[in-house]
Amino acid sequence: MISLKRNTKGLLVKAEGKRKRENTIYTPGQTQDFSLSRSKFDDYMSCKKCFYLNVVKALIPPSNPPYKLNTLTDTLLKKEFDRCRDEKKPHRIFEKYDLLHLIPFNPGTEKVFKKTEKKYVVKNVIDIWRDSLHAGLQYRFKDTNIILKGGIDDVWFNTKTEEVIVVDYKSQEDQKGVNQKNYFDSPYKGGYKRQLDFYAYLLKSMGYKVSSDAYLYICNAKEIDEGFHGKMLFDELLIHYKVETDYLENDIEKMIEVLNSPEIPISHESCENCAYSRQRLEFDG
Repeated sequence: MISLKRNTKGLLVKAEGKRKRENTIYTPGQTQDFSLSRSKFDDYMSCKKCFYLNVVKALIPPSNPPYKLNTLTDTLLKKEFDRCRDEKKPHRIFEKYDLLHLIPFNPGTEKVFKKTEKKYVVKNVIDIWRDSLHAGLQYRFKDTNIILKGGIDDVWFNTKTEEVIVVDYKSQEDQKGVNQKNYFDSPYKGGYKRQLDFYAYLLKSMGYKVSSDAYLYICNAKEIDEGFHGKMLFDELLIHYKVETDYLENDIEKMIEVLNSPEIPISHESCENCAYSRQRLEFDG
C-alpha cells in the first residue's frame, strides 16, 4: 500500500520521513522519563530493528488509513457500557454467557489539567484510561525512566471476586463463523493475546486486583441479505482468554536494553518493511 502524508485537514503535505519533536525520540542512555505505548511494545516484539529505527532514530513508517467503521463500533459499544456503568448493572451480553455477576467497572473521577482551556476539569477515570494518545493506563517500569502506557477499551468488575477484568473490542468480518474453540487458531491473533496481557500487567502494576479472565468483545459482520439496503448486521460474542503476565517483565527489560544500545538491532527475517527497504536500495542509487 502506498501512503500519502496528509495534515489534520486532509490536505497533502510533504512527507519528511522523520519526527522532529524531541520528547518522542529516545536517546540511548538518557535519564529523562520516556513513554512507551503498548503498540510500541508490540512493534518491539515483531521486529526489533523497526522498533529501534522508529523510537531512537525517529523514522516514521508509512501510516495506515483510519478504520472509521471499527472506531464507530467501539464508540457505540462504549456508550452502551457507560450507561450500564452509571446504573451499576450488567450489560445485555452478560446474560447470554451467564455472566450476570459482572458489571462495567467504575474507577471514579479525577481532576486533570486541560491544556486547551488552561484549567482543571473533572473526568471519569475510565475515559482517561481509554485515551491512548494523552493518557491511558500508566506505570513506571521498576526503577527505570520508562513509563509504560496503553489505552484500554473497557474494564469490567467481578462482583463475586472483586477483581477487575481486561476487555478489548474487535470488529471484523469472517463468514466462516467465530467461536471460542477456533478463534485463536490464527497466528495473527497472537497480538491480541499480548494486548490483553499487557493491559492486565499495567492494571496489576497500578495496584488493582486483576482477574486472570479477560475478554474480547467480537462484532462479526454477517452476509445474510441479498443487498446492503443501508444496514449491516453483526453477530456479537465474547471470546474468553486467560491472561499471562509473567513473561512480560523479561521482554520489557530486553526492550529497554535495546533502547539503550548504540547499535541498531538486526531485522526479523520475516519483516516485510525491512525486506522492502533492502530491495528498494537497489533502485535509489
